[in-house]
Amino acid sequence: MLEVKNLIVSYGAIKALKGISFTVKPGTIVTLIGANGAGKTTTLRTISGLIKAQEGHIYFMGDEITNIPAHKIVQMGITHVPEGRRIFPDLTVRENLELGAWTLRDPKLKKEKLEQVFELFPRLKERQKQMGGTLSGGEQQMLAVGRALMTESQLILLDEPSMGLAPMLVEEIFKVLKQINEEGKTILLVEQNAEMALQLADYAYVLEVGEITMEGPAKEILENPKVKEAYLGA
Repeated sequence: MLEVKNLIVSYGAIKALKGISFTVKPGTIVTLIGANGAGKTTTLRTISGLIKAQEGHIYFMGDEITNIPAHKIVQMGITHVPEGRRIFPDLTVRENLELGAWTLRDPKLKKEKLEQVFELFPRLKERQKQMGGTLSGGEQQMLAVGRALMTESQLILLDEPSMGLAPMLVEEIFKVLKQINEEGKTILLVEQNAEMALQLADYAYVLEVGEITMEGPAKEILENPKVKEAYLGA
């Protein structure tokens, strides 16, 4: 579904990504783990068209999407839930969700998508008339994920969905991500909570200072002694 080949991204003289390559197969959850500054967020932002690649290629469903404008990438079927949620605080929950459906022309489909989101996140239904900025951190994260689900996307890029959330809410969010995946969405997950990410994912890549240093089935990476020492506090 997604193929990244020899991707190089620089910020001035600093190379953030040094020629990374990886694939995401349809129907899977793939996670990128690594320390702060490893290049995880840069990877997602380059795939979604928010940052330009210096070199390399990105393919989605067989089509090259390298450096295509972000709004066109959304229309092609990739949505991005950014780090820090980035909801619209001065719009209601419902308005935030409806904005996520800007690519949909069919009002009936928009309504169906809205009902699906409310089924996944009953709390958003209860608060649909409430301003986004008045929600708790966990509710804002639900809203950010819900907004991504309002499109007809096949691939969701998720950047640090557990950041700043209480453990109980983290479990709730991850449970929903599993459900979304089981319903047919493919997920590329960047997550600081390496243990939870590896428990959820099918396949994992370890990113260190702009390079992929390890890859394999997530359960194997979870048991790797080097990963345990570096990322799992063992």
